[in-house]
Amino acid sequence: MQILKKGIFKNMRVLKLKPFKVLLVFLVAFISSLSLVQARDLQGAGASFPADVYYAWVANYRKVMHKNVNYQSIGSGGGIRQVKARVIDFGASDEALKSEDLKKANLYQFPTVIGAIAVVYNIEGIKDGELKLSNEVISDIFLKKITKWDDPRIKALNPSLKLPDAAIFVVHRSDGSGTTYNFSSYLASISKEWKDVVGVGKSLPWPTGVGAKGNEGVSQILKQTKNTIGYTELSYKVSLNLNAAKLQDGVQKNYVYPNPKSIELAASNATFSASNDFKTSLISIKKEGAYPITSSTFILLPKHSNRSPKVKEFFRFSFEQSANIASDMGFLVIPKKVQDEVMEYLKF
Repeated sequence: MQILKKGIFKNMRVLKLKPFKVLLVFLVAFISSLSLVQARDLQGAGASFPADVYYAWVANYRKVMHKNVNYQSIGSGGGIRQVKARVIDFGASDEALKSEDLKKANLYQFPTVIGAIAVVYNIEGIKDGELKLSNEVISDIFLKKITKWDDPRIKALNPSLKLPDAAIFVVHRSDGSGTTYNFSSYLASISKEWKDVVGVGKSLPWPTGVGAKGNEGVSQILKQTKNTIGYTELSYKVSLNLNAAKLQDGVQKNYVYPNPKSIELAASNATFSASNDFKTSLISIKKEGAYPITSSTFILLPKHSNRSPKVKEFFRFSFEQSANIASDMGFLVIPKKVQDEVMEYLKF
């Protein structure tokens, strides 16, 4: 503005503009600056769970529509904080907020895609999908009650595997994370001790292990370090060629691997509704063959913002034009019926 003023007053001296003309110049400059603000790129941030999908959607939107959207993977906690503070145009969270919290913060909430959290391990000689973990065993590993890979309970589940006489090294998220919220919801659903002692949340007092930032950080430690176990969003498991365990389904009849079929079985029980701001849970769905750590992820959008219609346009385009991008990454886009309800729910 200081440079602008200098330029205007210089022109005044040269052209000897009358005061009302000076005012007109100021008004034109002010309106132009507002136009620049309106034209700036959309800014979003939050969950790392759907980050790869959003990056791909952004690239496709730029290619087809010639418009820019920036998304930063900073964790659900950061996304919630920043959208509440109106630092960004939209936030992303894997934890659905309660309707009263949305009302207080003056936010809309809607789902975008459904995916899975893989329990990943790095054990020499044991391939992807070969390790089976029961509800009791996986909860006790994260409770630090099972500390060796050759523990008799793990061996009993996996008699054909050569499990090492080595300590189990647990990796978890260090930042406020919707992935952690959903993973701890799963542990609480299968273990009363976990529910009572540790609980459910985006950040937790972990009984064991080392923390890393983002699904990115957790995945890199799991890839590089032997005898580790941790949890990460499925697309990171796929892109980094990590090994995922088979877990018991919600009715404890089968050991299931995170793949499109088991995720779709869980997603088929989703009950999204605008009446409760689309809040639902797919954790430990009581359905045979359904993957137990399946979850949806959500966008938080400010009400009464002149930027929000642009965000709506971006997600409408992505739902309609980029569903195949999500499926290639192991995600399911919310059904067309829910998409239509979302667009009606966003009242602008």
